[in-house]
Amino acid sequence: MKIYDGGKIIVGLIVFVGLFTFPFVYNIGKANVMPEPKINTPAINELTEKKCVESKQFMRAEHMQLLNQWRDWAVRKGERVYVNSEGKPYTISLQNTCMHCHSNKKEFCDQCHNYMAVNPYCWNCHIAPKEKES
Repeated sequence: MKIYDGGKIIVGLIVFVGLFTFPFVYNIGKANVMPEPKINTPAINELTEKKCVESKQFMRAEHMQLLNQWRDWAVRKGERVYVNSEGKPYTISLQNTCMHCHSNKKEFCDQCHNYMAVNPYCWNCHIAPKEKES
């Protein structure tokens, strides 16, 4: 490489910086609207007190960690009862506890997971619930 190739290097750097910054510049001001998960399932509508196994704030931030703990307790230790922070017991079961109330997977689970661009592996082992057509 000759010292006279400086122009090519500068052009190459400009092209690199342009390609690197394009996605950021292209998406300025195009933030997705945060989803509002639908909690209007028949099981939730029947509840007098609309509470999950833990608080809404806890479930939004920590539900995956809780589900991982449940998996470890149920599969590896054989424990089937979870006692929440208020002392109330719940059966450790994704399909029978969580999906009993949140039976609208597309409008509840998938909406947030798609927004956050995460692909949970729950349905690798569990059977995805069949949603009722309304």
